[in-house]
Amino acid sequence: MSIGGAAGRRLLAACALGGAIGLEREWRHKDSGLRTNMLICMGAALFTIMSEVLAGTSTPNKGQVAANIVQGIGFLGAGLILHTKSRVLGLTSAATVFVVAAIGMTCGAGMYMDALLATVLLLVALQLIGAMEGSLGWKRFPMLYEVRAEVGSIVSKDVVGVERAHELAQTVDAARLRMMTAILKVLDAAGQRLRVLERDNVAGWERICFSVMATRREHAKVLAQLKSNDATDHVVVYEDAEVE
Repeated sequence: MSIGGAAGRRLLAACALGGAIGLEREWRHKDSGLRTNMLICMGAALFTIMSEVLAGTSTPNKGQVAANIVQGIGFLGAGLILHTKSRVLGLTSAATVFVVAAIGMTCGAGMYMDALLATVLLLVALQLIGAMEGSLGWKRFPMLYEVRAEVGSIVSKDVVGVERAHELAQTVDAARLRMMTAILKVLDAAGQRLRVLERDNVAGWERICFSVMATRREHAKVLAQLKSNDATDHVVVYEDAEVE
C-alpha cells in the first residue's frame, strides 16, 4: 500500500473528518481544537495503516500496532479531565478525543462511509443533544455570579481623624455584612453553597464573584432574588468558559 495511493486517501479523509470535529471544538472555545483533533484522527489512521504494513505476511495479526491506539488515547483523554473541589471538567472533551481516534482508525481501515456517519453522529451529540438538554431545563450547569455593592471606603485616621475614621470603618463593615447576608439568604433558599472565587474592593465598591451549579430555572430565580435585594447594587452573570 503506497502513501500516494489508498493510504494517502485514507489520511486525507481522516484529516478532513478530524478537522470537522475540531472546528466545532474551536467554535466552542475548547482546548482540544482544530489542530488537536485533526492530528489525533490522522495519527490514528496512520497507525492503523502501518499496523497492517508492519505485520506483513508473516503473521495473521494485522492489528497489533493499532490495538495500542486505545491505550494511548486513554492517557491523552485523561490529561483533558480536570478535577476541582466541586466538579469534574473536561469529560466531554476527553470522550470527543476518544471518538475522534476511532474515526481515524475507521478511515485508516478504508471504511469512509462508516467514518463519515460516525462524524455526523458525533457532531449531532455535541451540538443538538447539548441544546436539547438545555431546552428541557433539567440539566445543571455552572454560572458565574458577580455581585457588587457600594459600601464606601475606609479612610486613614491621619486624614479625617480617629473618630471619623472609626465611623467610616463601621459603615463599610455594616454594608459588607448586609451584602454577604443577602447573598447567603438567597443561596440558602436555593439549597446552594457559597463558593467564593474572587473578592475585592475597588473605589468603595465591594465585589464578590462566586459559582452556582443549578438548572436554568433555578439560575433565573437566584438572579432575580439577588437583583431585587436592597443590599446589592448590581448583579452580573457570566457563562462559565469551562463548561462542556
